[in-house]
Amino acid sequence: MDPMTKMWVSLVGILLMGLSVFLITYARSKTKGILRGLLSIIAFGFMLVGFLGGVVSLI
Repeated sequence: MDPMTKMWVSLVGILLMGLSVFLITYARSKTKGILRGLLSIIAFGFMLVGFLGGVVSLI
C-alpha cells in the first residue's frame, strides 16, 4: 500500500474512533432502554473498524 493510502486509512480510523467516543457519550447520558443499547453497539462497531483501520495502516 502506498503512503498516501496509508494516510487516508489511518485518518478514517482516527475519525471513526472519535465518532465512537461521542456516540457512546451521547448514548450513556441522553438515552435509555433499547436505543441506548443499540447506540452502544454501533459505537463499539465504529471503534472496532477504526482500530482495524489503524492496524492496517501500520502494515
